[in-house]
Amino acid sequence: QVQMVESGGRLVQAGGSLRLSCAVSGRTFSTIVMGWLRQEPGKEREIVAAISWKGSSTGYVDSVKGRFTISRDNAKNTVSLQMNSLKPEDTAVYYCAAQPPYRAFSDYENFQRYADWGQGTQVTVSS
Repeated sequence: QVQMVESGGRLVQAGGSLRLSCAVSGRTFSTIVMGWLRQEPGKEREIVAAISWKGSSTGYVDSVKGRFTISRDNAKNTVSLQMNSLKPEDTAVYYCAAQPPYRAFSDYENFQRYADWGQGTQVTVSS
């Protein structure tokens, strides 16, 4: 089990940028598929982006491709989400999430694979 603390969420105008960061505790970080998920009120959580153990593979939901970039630093146990060209529809609570160790990256879109979650950080994009 790992614990995560997100930071970086705030109010931003449409077209602006934000960088979310997630600090992860635990010695197995370099063996874990990490993801950023978001949830709007009344809606299910959505996988926004995910990254493989060493960062060689990434995946994104179609609505953020070309605007968001996920990255990780295994030496610092951190994962980040750079969000550019933000839109009002990006408004949500964003969660950092971790799969159990040694899971294949190919299943990153299944949010039920993510066993541990952070507390979330609110991103609000005004029009």
